Parts: sequence; C-alpha cells; structure tokens
Amino acid sequence: MGETREFAMDVLVDEDADRTEAKVTFHLREREFSAWGRARRNPDDPNVPVIGEELALARALNELSHRLVEAAAESIESFEGHPVELHA
Repeated sequence: MGETREFAMDVLVDEDADRTEAKVTFHLREREFSAWGRARRNPDDPNVPVIGEELALARALNELSHRLVEAAAESIESFEGHPVELHA
C-alpha cells in the first residue's frame, strides 16, 4: 500500500443574525490555500444559524477546491511545458 498523509484545515466562522462568513485555510506541503464564503439570511426567513454555517462553509470549500485544481494545473504545466485544462 502507498504512503498515507493526514492534513488539517483551519476553519473560521463569523456570524450575526443576518449573515455568516467562513474562511478556510489549507496547508499543503509548503503552500497555503485560503478561500472565503458568505451566506446572507433573507429577512423573511427564520433565524437558523446552522443553515448559514452550512452554506457559507460549502461556498468556501467550493472555492478552495477550485484553487487546488488551479494549483495542480499550474504544477502540471510547469512539468509539461504547455497549458493544461483540469476539471474537478
């Protein structure tokens, strides 16, 4: 079996009654990737904090995913010497 690695991610959530913001930071070897997401509550909706947390975190993680794919493409391009297009 191959080598197993474990990674950690920092997650910060800031919220008030109407909005939630999440920032995720991921360290991969010598690189750091950060992303941010926001959710805003419609004034007509009930105040259910977990929904804002879920949505803000999902948006931040989605952005982080895109940044990691872009980094992988850049790494491949540096080895191959030509542009590549990756999809997650």
